[in-house]
Amino acid sequence: MAAALATTVGAHAQAITTSSAGTVSVYFSPNGGAERAVVNEVRSAKQRILVQAYSFTSPPIFEALAAARARGVDVRVLVDKEARSQDFRGAGARYDQQRGVQVAVDEIAGKGIAHNKVMVIDGGTVITGSFNFSRQAETTNAENLIVFRDSPDLVRAYTQNWQTRAATAQPY
Repeated sequence: MAAALATTVGAHAQAITTSSAGTVSVYFSPNGGAERAVVNEVRSAKQRILVQAYSFTSPPIFEALAAARARGVDVRVLVDKEARSQDFRGAGARYDQQRGVQVAVDEIAGKGIAHNKVMVIDGGTVITGSFNFSRQAETTNAENLIVFRDSPDLVRAYTQNWQTRAATAQPY
């Protein structure tokens, strides 16, 4: 059965059709194991992790990203412009940057926010869903997380979107 995924970059829309979503794992919160699933996927990374996040306040997730960077994984993070504010509670970006992780700000023209919650790991896994990479998402909120493995079309689409956003991002 074919599935379609529509991605939008700027004013351009691109429909991606794939004959297989690969292996799919789904998690729900609160306390449904989503945070643990993200950490496990990050711990298994060998080459590269691309992250798009409005914010992240989950110590286990940003510790896993920093540990991946320390073991030689290329970790690159895009965060919303609000992450620059000293009052911003999603302080994982500051922490990650201090630990050597590349962090850039995804500036959306106008008043929009960069509200993605995505990781692309080793060109083979996509993590997405409503799940913010935060403690509250794991312990309090009703959220979902989907982990796609072995779906090259999805990986290409999410990687292309990350690259497009990164091309206009500003240094953190």
